Amino acid sequence: MTAGQPQAVVERRRVAVRGLVQGVGFRPFVFTLATELGLAGTVTNTGQGVLADVEGRPEAVDAFCRRVATDAPPLAQVASVEHEPLAPTGVAGFAIAPSRADGPQLTLIPPDTATCADCLAELADPADRRYRHPFISCTNCGPRHTIVTGLPYDRANTTMAEFPMCRDCAREYRDPADRRFHAQPVACHACGPGLALVMPGLPTLDGEGALTEARRLLQAGAILAVKGLGGYHLACDARNGGTVARLRRRKRRGAKPFALMARDLGELAGLVRPGPAETELLTGPARPIVLLRRCAGSPSAQPGSASAPFDAALEGVAPGSPDLGVMLPYTPLHHLLLAPPGPGLLVMTSANLSGEPIVTDDRDAFARLSPLVDAWLTHDRPIHVPCEDSVVRVVDGEQLPVRRSRGHAPLPLPLPVPVRPVLAVGGDLKNVFALAQDGYAWLSGHIGDMDDLATLDAFDRAVAHLGEVTGVRPELLAVDRHPGYRSVRHARASAGRREVRVVQHHHAHIASVMAEHGLDGGHPVIGVAFDGTGYGDDGAVWGGEVLLADYDGYRRLAHLAYVPLPGGDAAVVRPYRMALAHLRAAGLPWEAELAPVQACPEDELRVLERQLERSLNCVPTSSMGRLFDAVSSLAGVCQRAEYEAQAAIELEAAALAHGPAEGYAFGLRPVDGALAADPAPVFAGALADLAAGAPAGLVAARFHGAVADLVRTVCRTARERHGIGTVALTGGVFANALLSSACSRGLTADGFTVLRHRRVPPNDGGLALGQLMVAARAAAGSAAT
Repeated sequence: MTAGQPQAVVERRRVAVRGLVQGVGFRPFVFTLATELGLAGTVTNTGQGVLADVEGRPEAVDAFCRRVATDAPPLAQVASVEHEPLAPTGVAGFAIAPSRADGPQLTLIPPDTATCADCLAELADPADRRYRHPFISCTNCGPRHTIVTGLPYDRANTTMAEFPMCRDCAREYRDPADRRFHAQPVACHACGPGLALVMPGLPTLDGEGALTEARRLLQAGAILAVKGLGGYHLACDARNGGTVARLRRRKRRGAKPFALMARDLGELAGLVRPGPAETELLTGPARPIVLLRRCAGSPSAQPGSASAPFDAALEGVAPGSPDLGVMLPYTPLHHLLLAPPGPGLLVMTSANLSGEPIVTDDRDAFARLSPLVDAWLTHDRPIHVPCEDSVVRVVDGEQLPVRRSRGHAPLPLPLPVPVRPVLAVGGDLKNVFALAQDGYAWLSGHIGDMDDLATLDAFDRAVAHLGEVTGVRPELLAVDRHPGYRSVRHARASAGRREVRVVQHHHAHIASVMAEHGLDGGHPVIGVAFDGTGYGDDGAVWGGEVLLADYDGYRRLAHLAYVPLPGGDAAVVRPYRMALAHLRAAGLPWEAELAPVQACPEDELRVLERQLERSLNCVPTSSMGRLFDAVSSLAGVCQRAEYEAQAAIELEAAALAHGPAEGYAFGLRPVDGALAADPAPVFAGALADLAAGAPAGLVAARFHGAVADLVRTVCRTARERHGIGTVALTGGVFANALLSSACSRGLTADGFTVLRHRRVPPNDGGLALGQLMVAARAAAGSAAT
């Protein structure tokens, strides 16, 4: 610089970026951005996110602070960018500094992500050194959540720590121009995990030999345990009806549908027709199981046709269901396993006995799965966090989650109002818990049904891990009101001195859909909460509820009229018991030719009659789920439920097959300040149709219409009385796409704003989000007073 020439202005800032910024290639992105702008400094991971010190021309520093959010990598989600001025140091060059573990751990861990197109191209390229490598990944794809053992997100804090990088992988890892720059799961054939096929009584096969034999076994009708990202799957050829039936028997699956994994979309031709939204879900980075309507006439085929065995197998995959649950491969191992000449369509279901947690530990897999499988296709990369497949469907062009897990957990949900540190334990069925603090809630993956010690242990491990990676130390516990729930007893036993807040089940459902739509609770909504079971304020089993609700409380506006629930769980698994209870409550005779009368054994029929007469073991219920069961039985659709909601699912299938029909009419009468919806006229109408020879599909269609009309009528009445124009539809019954669509369409025509679930399930998998909102608001109110 010559004398008298003005010195160039240099500015230095410390830039803190928070959000989903670890495990998504954010530091390499920052390195590249800073280099492009001519900035010097460093970038590092911390427990709170990513921290960069940048120094250079002021306009370049300004551009960096702006573009660090707008140009972020595709898997990143920037929640905030904060910066403060520092004194310039004259440092030269830009570097990635070692991660810092100081301070609270408040960063976000990304979910596991499906194999990207670049890695798939390398997987199929014989010239690439990762050709056919079953664990290929890069900055933009691969395992994240299931391998993280701690923070910051570095290789040392993942299950990849036990696989030292070879020279070539280490060079890529350090090269800012490489796609694997600081990609923590980076590995290759020379240094990564190894594949093995274990067969009882035979030598273990490794590598390519394991894959070749696994495909041959599947083609020959074997059932395999396949180790995935978040646990083991049970896999078999979906085209082999005998094998599918054998898997169903071994797993004690009953009639519950299996999920399918297809080689590509072409394998689904003639079975389902995914629309644009469904195709996007199937091929996107999350790769959930997508529930797709079967094509007309599928899977039946003309007898003797070439496709008859295939069609028979598909009927065995999802008997009586209007949907097929389908996903595409999301790991390189899946792509290799499904490649020709092996089967292109596999049953791919969680590796466990029904009701148990998914198997993740290798030794546990060999012990617990030995009665279920013929061989194990496994590997030596540990699974630190169990994670089931997510399940979604598309309703009216929008995503409706049925199970939120892999591909989404542990991404946080923004909350409409800040909350104190809280653990919401969810319910006993489809358990999902949530941790929340300030403006975010972290929902766990799917835990399962809380009915055994193994699930409770899995729950505790998941709470501890999510607490470690989020930094949330709950001061408050939120639980369901049901005193018999195992989740409630477990939470109380482990609460210590922490406050425990009880939240009514249906209030939590409504608060859940309010929270995911960003409502701050300043105005109440009309909440329509339809499900199978929820403990009511009066000790009855609620489940057909219309509440005027906000986070602070609720008022019961309407409900289904009470009928006896004869024998509790016995009525749930035997829908004919509910049909007979409803007929008796409606004053309608048990004619011998009626389907539920014929389904009920004669001795049980006599006992049931006395039980209802004397109200023995007959808790009153307003459950909409049980009403669906009763109508399904009355129409002759389903008499015994082998899995949850089977009767309702098959009733929806019958209604879909028939097409729209004019609905029956519920009666409405005032009871204790609320409206009681009497289903007696519905049963009378259904009996008249059946006596006239109507098919089950007509009864099913008219019943769906009746429920949708009831929702419209009650909500219009509520608006007239209370001036509320927003309706929230929630509860497991609204996983029924036909009903959800009909209710939303009718309410929208009536001028309502309709809220439906888009980010958490309407069933009990979304319960924890509502619990934490209600409990945190109540606790804040108590503290204020």
